[in-house]
Amino acid sequence: MAGFDRIKQLFGRGSLVDRRAESRADMPRGARVLVVDDSSTIRAVLGKMLSQEGHVVFKAPDGETALELAHSELPDLIFLDIVLPGMNGFAVLRALRKDPATQGIPIVMISGNLQATEQFYVQRFGADDFMKKPFGRSEVFARIQHLTKTGRLVIREREPDEAPAEVEAEVEQEAIPDIAMPDPHDLVHRD
Repeated sequence: MAGFDRIKQLFGRGSLVDRRAESRADMPRGARVLVVDDSSTIRAVLGKMLSQEGHVVFKAPDGETALELAHSELPDLIFLDIVLPGMNGFAVLRALRKDPATQGIPIVMISGNLQATEQFYVQRFGADDFMKKPFGRSEVFARIQHLTKTGRLVIREREPDEAPAEVEAEVEQEAIPDIAMPDPHDLVHRD
């Protein structure tokens, strides 16, 4: 295997760890991203992926908390699970799209259910994109890159005091275990 790694390095492709540490030059930095999922593992892993790329991450375990955070923090992007306790993701999406303060925020819906009907409803209710579980790091950043290239994701200029370095502990309702980032070949799946 060492020989294969050497060949990749010779042709400009470093190891997996090297590529994770490299900056994505074509990706926006400093976006405020709201991650809404009832799985603490998905919130933690997706949050870590995003924060490693310089984004400020807010997390919500349910739809009601998501709506509160969307109004108080006005994120630049929302990753929203469909299956949530209480208010489901479709109801949250409809509420966000009806509210003038949040209607322009790009929303990527997430679901482990592979039924085409979910994708239909996601589009019908105004989501910007859909991401199936399990997903990996490359899928997450492909969605962000697509939204950036199409002009849907625009990072608003904010005052310095509006972008605290660490906000997760303030909005997280449950403790997040300290987990290591999985290998990109290990995918996240929950629903």
